[in-house]
Amino acid sequence: MLTAEQLIAAQKSNLETLFGLTTKAFEGVEKLVELNVTASKLALEEAAETTQSMLGVKDAQELMALQAALFQPMAEKTAAYSRHLYDIAAGTGAEFGKQFEGQVAEAQKKFLAVVDTAAKNAPAGSETAVAVFKSAVAAGNNALESVQKAVKQASDVAEANFNAVANTAMNASKAPAKTKRAA
Repeated sequence: MLTAEQLIAAQKSNLETLFGLTTKAFEGVEKLVELNVTASKLALEEAAETTQSMLGVKDAQELMALQAALFQPMAEKTAAYSRHLYDIAAGTGAEFGKQFEGQVAEAQKKFLAVVDTAAKNAPAGSETAVAVFKSAVAAGNNALESVQKAVKQASDVAEANFNAVANTAMNASKAPAKTKRAA
């Protein structure tokens, strides 16, 4: 049976976890806002520069060259923005994942302590039932670990796919620029 002190300690721990996660969430939002403000400022500056450049164009060939020169840096900046956005989301998600894993590990430890205490106090002749129960708990823990590993692997695959798409986009943006320069 849980004592009042144990309940209060558990409640305090849960509140600390909640406030910690809320703080991490706000930090993630702050980073997103900062990223978007910076990107917006740069976009405005570049739009002004591009407009000035466009006003100085004398013929269609110069306009085409200017457009080609603008395309690759824009693709690179878009890829960098996407990467930064992904890093913020992944970092914030990782913090939540660590907290979740820590809470699960602590809950498992406490539950196993309760099971061990119950097993020690079980009446004579109940050894088989206790063994079956311990086996079920172990199977549940193994299943949870498998799910955590699968989530980690899926996250790694998603990151690899994101990197592959970003690299492909970068290479694709460089190819037209090289082709136009050669012409």
